[in-house]
Amino acid sequence: MKLAILSDIHGNVYALQQVLLHAERIGVKKLLILGDIIGYYYHPDKVLSLLSKWEYELIRGNHEEMLQKVINGELKMSFLTKKYGNGHQFAIDKLSTEQLDEILTAPDQKEVIINATKILMCHGSHWDPNYYLYPDTNEEILNRSNDVSVDFVFVGHSHYPFVHQNKKNTLINVGSVGQSRKKGGIGNWVLLDSKTKEFQLMSTSYDVSILLGELEQINPDIPYLQTILKRNNNEI
Repeated sequence: MKLAILSDIHGNVYALQQVLLHAERIGVKKLLILGDIIGYYYHPDKVLSLLSKWEYELIRGNHEEMLQKVINGELKMSFLTKKYGNGHQFAIDKLSTEQLDEILTAPDQKEVIINATKILMCHGSHWDPNYYLYPDTNEEILNRSNDVSVDFVFVGHSHYPFVHQNKKNTLINVGSVGQSRKKGGIGNWVLLDSKTKEFQLMSTSYDVSILLGELEQINPDIPYLQTILKRNNNEI
């Protein structure tokens, strides 16, 4: 079975739409989603609507965790808005109770077995969902994933895709669909064949112009949210 492993969509429906069209075109049958559906950008309702058309497994990320803390009164929404923009507020305003419950109560990690391929779904790392793993992270730290008895450990969180081969398994950071920090206007994800265990780091282009316009209207005071969408992409 062909699987698409996605992470860090962050309310960016424009990126997700193109990624899912790409996945459908090449025969993907199931999605594994590594958290951070919400945060930063503004269409979590449309994101969940697109995902609802697929079979998928889901874990939560740190942005779902932060929103839960806002709901619990442990964190002020103004803190999130100042740092990340209005994406979390849009999640509160646009998502139904059932949708919020799905993303906020999802586990921090999940092990799945598909066609005898054992996969551990994580957000940051298998020992800490908030730990960032980058391509240049110390190899000794990356090798900690070797402790897990699976074929693949998939992570996101840092928004930088990379592959690290351990002795016992393969650690893959799938990058970010909605806010790649490697190249703007690109949705990063991973294609995996669960029968052959072959995988490929995928990059899907999308048009950032509408989202840039929304950012100018909603969060012009946080220029990073715009500039990151154009990083290292001279065509934008």
